[in-house]
Amino acid sequence: MKMKILVNALSGIGDALMFTPSLKLLKEAYPDSEIHALVMFKAVKDFYERNLNISKVYYFDFLTEGFIKSLKFVFSLRSKYDISINVYPSNRKEYNVINFLIGAKQRAGVKYLRKDFQNFGWLNNLRILEDDSFHNVQTNLKLCEKLSDHKLKDEPPLDFPLIKTDYDFSSSFQKEKNISNEDLVIGFHPGSAILKNQAKRRWEPQKFAELGSKLIENNKAKILLFGGPNEDELKESIVKQITLPNAYTVSSHNLTESAAVMKRCNVFVTNDSSLMHIASALQLKIVAIIGPTNPAYIHPWKSEHKIVSLNLDCAPCFVYSPRPLICSRDDVKFKCIKELDVERVYKVVEEFINSNQQLPKSK
Repeated sequence: MKMKILVNALSGIGDALMFTPSLKLLKEAYPDSEIHALVMFKAVKDFYERNLNISKVYYFDFLTEGFIKSLKFVFSLRSKYDISINVYPSNRKEYNVINFLIGAKQRAGVKYLRKDFQNFGWLNNLRILEDDSFHNVQTNLKLCEKLSDHKLKDEPPLDFPLIKTDYDFSSSFQKEKNISNEDLVIGFHPGSAILKNQAKRRWEPQKFAELGSKLIENNKAKILLFGGPNEDELKESIVKQITLPNAYTVSSHNLTESAAVMKRCNVFVTNDSSLMHIASALQLKIVAIIGPTNPAYIHPWKSEHKIVSLNLDCAPCFVYSPRPLICSRDDVKFKCIKELDVERVYKVVEEFINSNQQLPKSK
């Protein structure tokens, strides 16, 4: 059956990326369909436009365009689609209202365990119940399975295509920094989303700097600092704190160029962030530093990874609702991330280094 399907991937880079396995399911279930996507982050537009399952991408920044322009834009899409889908997680009333106003006969979305009614989840008419034990990829797949009555034989990996210009940028960067094929290269992402107080999920910059110094001194590593333009100051501050040479920031024209440089990393050390999911798509070896988030939701998908966490009794406490991230502890606020020491993370990175015969070994 030929269908017109709209995917509302409004909530962020990582969330959009974790829907890519479901795009494969939808195209297999509806091979003659047109699948379009609505996004509000340029980086999502860039890699969704390369996805072979998507025929059109609408890019509209609802955060800056204002209410009247946003409403006009949404109404321009009204009654054009048979199916519209809110990517999981998207537990906000604005996303549910947009999905409703688009006017598709079938409006798919997850029924959230928390704040669902208050956020107008009932405006969607095809739903599955949220399950805290499922990965975000699995929740999206289960929603699309119910919608299409179709199931894939295997759960696919994430899809983040790179092209020649991305690899050309990476080659130029490596040449400029004198990075050879024999070098041990460790990538860091010290940033994360900042909305809803999510910066509190970050491991402290000075700990990234101390880890970088240890890896340079003990393992002769070269350290690359990744992050978006709004994280340039953060990256520079860490490089300055690493007193040894061979630590560099990566600045590029777009996310896909950065991803091509990431692909050179032998190990990638990251907070819970969109770059963690891109590292998964690139099949990197990932050390994920997890504090208040539920690892079942967001652990690196279909890639070799190790999670470093204190596993406190109070964790996980970050769930999918509009409520900002808060800490209820009386002793140390955000203890789950603040008391995660450098030596613990270093040992996990070393396990990756020592387990791969192709990488330089520790002293």
